[in-house]
Amino acid sequence: MAAKSFDMIVIGAGPGGYVAAIRGAQLGLNVAIVEREHMGGICLNWGCIPTKAMLRSSEVFHLMHRAKEFGLKADGIGYDLDAVVKRSRGVASQLSGGISHLMKKNKVTTFMGEATVPAKGKVSVTTEKGVEELTAKHIVLATGARARELPGLEADGDLVWTYKHALTPKRMPKKLLVIGSGAIGIEFASFYNTLGADTTVVEVMDRVLPVEDAEISAFAKKQFVKQGMKIMEKAMVKQLDRGKGRVTAHIETGGKTETQEFDTVISAVGIVGNVEGLGLEALGVKIDRTHVTVDEYCRTGVEGLYAIGDIAGAPWLAHKASHEGVMVAEMIAGQKPHAVRPESIAGCTYCHPQVASVGYTEAKAKELGYDVKVGRFPFIGNGKAIALGEPEGMVKTVFDAKTGELLGAHMVGAEVTELIQGYVVGRQLETTEEDLMQTVFPHPTLSEMMHESVLDAYGRAIHF
Repeated sequence: MAAKSFDMIVIGAGPGGYVAAIRGAQLGLNVAIVEREHMGGICLNWGCIPTKAMLRSSEVFHLMHRAKEFGLKADGIGYDLDAVVKRSRGVASQLSGGISHLMKKNKVTTFMGEATVPAKGKVSVTTEKGVEELTAKHIVLATGARARELPGLEADGDLVWTYKHALTPKRMPKKLLVIGSGAIGIEFASFYNTLGADTTVVEVMDRVLPVEDAEISAFAKKQFVKQGMKIMEKAMVKQLDRGKGRVTAHIETGGKTETQEFDTVISAVGIVGNVEGLGLEALGVKIDRTHVTVDEYCRTGVEGLYAIGDIAGAPWLAHKASHEGVMVAEMIAGQKPHAVRPESIAGCTYCHPQVASVGYTEAKAKELGYDVKVGRFPFIGNGKAIALGEPEGMVKTVFDAKTGELLGAHMVGAEVTELIQGYVVGRQLETTEEDLMQTVFPHPTLSEMMHESVLDAYGRAIHF
């Protein structure tokens, strides 16, 4: 059977792959996409979207318990975990189906199966009906990543869970251990803690949310502890002894090892790229710690072969993958797009309180040699935050003292994941402090704190 020919073949239909396919089709390319499991990838099916649906349920549950503060009455408050999970899966299913519709709408040919790249410009897809041979001058790898599992801490789906198990729990944990306090770990810790699990978080670094600004991490930690979480920093889970209905964790901290018992463990210790079985090494693709080495335009060094998203390294964020997909598709179509700048991509964590940031932390800016001006503004000084009953939080901005360039912005508090985009746009437009100071922010809004933080960096804050 003759091979089917395309201009561009995308392997993986996650937020990087499907967006690359759509943009390529928009630009007149004949595009094929290959997916082995679910359209939308991990993000839509097992990551970004279903976790936010579950966190929304826990947020509403938390607010119901605060009804009296708002002059309301709510008796007999409870939850149905199966119903919470069912809603989450329904949201994921709806959006996954939407991706299939978008492929048809944009005339992208979809192949469901396992792909390999046997040679430059060739893709073999093993489907339920047999093997499809495809050819294209340009191939985009968007195969994503999966949960990292450490020796001795492997998930079993019963006592020890990955994010997939945590999204479809067969029972509600009573005493929960979360290993790792990055975005995935702390979001699940927040969800289960809010629903009543006795939650302990173990972090090997010196603080929770270690990629965030130190002040933001410290503020978030105080809130987590206030909510009843136990936080163990500079600590490592060395061993898990599994028994009937319980796990004994050996936790090393301060040079000493202690044991604690839990009924459930969630392992959230990072990810590994899905690079196996594609035939990349034989093509000469360089792989560094399970991720494909690429340049700023996602080129692998092998002619016509690109890698985007999680498989191409940090930051491991869906929106970074999508933007890389657009960039690569435009490049293939003969345009000259700007390279994606990792330091201008926002990171958002949907725990309670939310955390969001873009650009350099104060420490990183100083490490890079900048003379900085730093502004801070607390939620307690904002009328809308107080009216919402959300007075705990902070907005922090970091500027280059010489040029006024916005180097970084860091937030913790209610809805900051929606606010951060204002600063992202500012960095993209190379905004200075003067531009931000002269901008009129609407009142009453949480966004006024963004303005006040800028003013504070220059000794001009009004409301605090």
